[in-house]
Amino acid sequence: MGAFNLQTLARPNILALEPYRCARDDYTDGVLLDANENPYGPALHNLHSQEKSSELNRYPDPHQQPVKQLLCNFRNQERIGEALEVPELTPANLFFGVGSDEAIDAIIRCFCTPGKDKLLTCPPTYGMYGVSAQINDVEVVKVNLEVSSDKGAFQLRPDAVNEALSNDPLIKVAYICSPGNPTAALIDKSDIEKVLNHPTWNGIVVVDEAYIDFSPAGSSMAPYVNKYPNLVVMQTLSKSFGMAGVRLGVSFGSPEVTSLFNNMKAPYNISTPASQFAERALSPEGIAIMKEYATLLIEERVRLLKELPRIPGVGKFIGGEDANFILFEVLDKPDGVPSSKIAYEVYSALAELKGVVVRFRGKEFGCEGGIRVSIGTKVENDTFIAKFREAIQEAQRT
Repeated sequence: MGAFNLQTLARPNILALEPYRCARDDYTDGVLLDANENPYGPALHNLHSQEKSSELNRYPDPHQQPVKQLLCNFRNQERIGEALEVPELTPANLFFGVGSDEAIDAIIRCFCTPGKDKLLTCPPTYGMYGVSAQINDVEVVKVNLEVSSDKGAFQLRPDAVNEALSNDPLIKVAYICSPGNPTAALIDKSDIEKVLNHPTWNGIVVVDEAYIDFSPAGSSMAPYVNKYPNLVVMQTLSKSFGMAGVRLGVSFGSPEVTSLFNNMKAPYNISTPASQFAERALSPEGIAIMKEYATLLIEERVRLLKELPRIPGVGKFIGGEDANFILFEVLDKPDGVPSSKIAYEVYSALAELKGVVVRFRGKEFGCEGGIRVSIGTKVENDTFIAKFREAIQEAQRT
């Protein structure tokens, strides 16, 4: 944090950007004849009352301040320990995007000059960091996670990350996924803070917390964005809130950083229905439902962690226990060694012959023989266990 300087880090064209001023920035009430909208309403047959009240013929709110405040209210409840010393989160700390993928791309465009600058990732990790980097012509520097340490599986190597940042000033962004995907491992906060406190590096640390609500209470780094101006924390309503189809991602950062993202975004990137669904989900009633569902999924996670090792040919769990999925090894025979070949055969047979779809992860660093399975309902998990038992027995016989 000591060397952080937003004015020299962000691209000059982004700093100088005058955001597009849309019609709803000025006025939202009255006889609205300023945005070339259709005054007769949407071309939908048999509109019900909620659809009529949504005014789908009007452009959506470009700022979503009420929804942002609800999210701040929720996350401010998690301010513990050192984070209590900093101001509470406010809507000025928030950027909303079309899923977290919009934020991943916006961060790269804001801080990395195409064909020149670089970003850092810590494999195994979420693939969209690399995809967005390639789209933006930004090189990726990789510092692998520690496969096994006294802090658990797939932990950050902060000294190695800091060495890479010291050796290459062209690295402008470091992405850290916590809990990791596909690892399900929560990254130790103190290790992230070591990177944030790098004495000479001028860059942004991005902590992707898509699965944070399946982790122990108080795990989020979001409250720390008012302590560390070089920190951005990404979250989403897709996972714990069960609204992947709504496509609403969230980024927390300092007001200075998030103002750049909000200047860059499309004027109406969040639709009216998405905003309305988010407002309902972030109400006290919605949060209570989310927590109820998260508890059920965690209970089923515990069950799978007990049941899977009883199946011959299942190796050890190679990730953490902090997300709504688990990562485990498939062996080449009941008491054999991890095999990505057998794991892929099991994955394919499950999807193509048995109607159960999981993810093969055996090609990623530290994940030999790896299969990642999302936690389903009890009935879905029962089906998975039965079909998986069949598939692994069949694959090991061939």
